[in-house]
Amino acid sequence: MQLKDKTALITGAGSGIGKAIAEVFAREGARLILNDLAPNAAELAQALGGVFIQADLSDQRSVRALAQRALELGPVDILVNNAGLQRINPVDEYPEDTWNMMLQVLLTAPFQLIKYTLPDMKQRRWGRIINVASLHGLVASPYKSAYISAKHGLLGLTKTVALEVGEYGITCNAICPAYVRTPLVESQIADQARTLGIPEAEVIEKVMLAPAAIKRLIEPEEVAEYALFLASDRAGAITGSAQVIDLGWTAR
Repeated sequence: MQLKDKTALITGAGSGIGKAIAEVFAREGARLILNDLAPNAAELAQALGGVFIQADLSDQRSVRALAQRALELGPVDILVNNAGLQRINPVDEYPEDTWNMMLQVLLTAPFQLIKYTLPDMKQRRWGRIINVASLHGLVASPYKSAYISAKHGLLGLTKTVALEVGEYGITCNAICPAYVRTPLVESQIADQARTLGIPEAEVIEKVMLAPAAIKRLIEPEEVAEYALFLASDRAGAITGSAQVIDLGWTAR
């Protein structure tokens, strides 16, 4: 088992990519601490023999409490910053409070959790930080200004942390997938259809997959297996990277 005796804290673990990562990590022997705002992740944690901590990552105090509770359960060896949300709006119509909330969840909360879990990783001279970013950490699309700004920032944070902690045996990488078959993407499809005034099938074909060489959505399990590799000792020489799983989107 590749992650035997390792403890992994995974945010946004109730569905989609986070759920898939939790299942793959459990298969490989990791002890799990699962976070989500929705309480249904508690059932997943129980099924996988892990612990569930409910926390709202849009609240900085709640993020601090999550980190404190996780560290009380034992050192966190692997941190997976996966929690996400989306809002579709033109820049000039974007609500400022929503902008701030999006950046808190997608960028500031990962910074906080990295900050709080790093000291123990440094002391043990081993750690893995995996930030689930997005293809939109590398490129832009209209109507997603907060999401894209946060994901670009997350890549910058990933690179900076990697440079600061490499001497301690800690790696920090980002995974940048194109559209993954998750509940969040399903909601994006509906939002874009309304914003653009086109059918949902057209959103998938003409917006999401138009630049891609491989014309399908990515499955959550594909991202999870990549996260497993980055969390393992086999990836000890990889850090500060944006690992792209983009169906050929950025090959153009």
